[in-house]
Amino acid sequence: MILERLKADNLGAVRHGFYTRKGGASSGIFQGLNCGVGSSDQRDIVAINRARVASDMGVAPTALVGVHQYHSADVVVIDAPSDARPKADAMVTNQPNIALGILTADCQPVLFADPKAGVIGAAHAGWKGALDGVLSRTVEAMEALGAARADISAAIGPCISQKAYEVGPEFFEDFIAQDHGYSQFFAGGNEDRMQFDLPGFGLHMLREAGVGHTAWIGHCTYSDDARFYSYRRTTHLNEADYGRLISVIRL
Repeated sequence: MILERLKADNLGAVRHGFYTRKGGASSGIFQGLNCGVGSSDQRDIVAINRARVASDMGVAPTALVGVHQYHSADVVVIDAPSDARPKADAMVTNQPNIALGILTADCQPVLFADPKAGVIGAAHAGWKGALDGVLSRTVEAMEALGAARADISAAIGPCISQKAYEVGPEFFEDFIAQDHGYSQFFAGGNEDRMQFDLPGFGLHMLREAGVGHTAWIGHCTYSDDARFYSYRRTTHLNEADYGRLISVIRL
């Protein structure tokens, strides 16, 4: 089956893609292109899905690298393909023919590129990682490899939208404790609940980090089950597990 690879205009000719769940080999609750090695899906099927993505990106399966994501602000530099998955939530590289792959299921997948310097990055930015600075630290790591902040383009892929992201007062307080200005990313909800604008917050943090060109390509993961996996939707449906979407960039 043909994979569906969404692109961001501001990343230009840099090879990248925010993949939907279409075109994969998984079945059941994982129906589609589940690339989550940490899911309970069959490992050989996940490997097939990842190999399809690697082929679509023009690299060998071993060159599609990832990290053990844990909602941190940690960033690693990737110098060569490896089966190892270091604990981190972002990666950067200046090496050609290495594809950086981030997994998400409501959180923000963020792809970065400075074509002039030949440096790319990829980050998993849920609310915690975004609040703790994973996006700015990715920019710093790219800068250390020779990128210039003003020349970096960053695109946020499909993630949960504000209308689908209901949070409680404690969540709101975590943000306000850091900066009262963050209240702009919350809208009133039912009773003491609020609606959080995750991609809006991500764009703000990218701009605060000095990124020259930013964009959210749109698409709510929660609201479109035919195209996207969603942790929150799975939770609301009381399903046993959920698939992971993959977003990839390479030089």
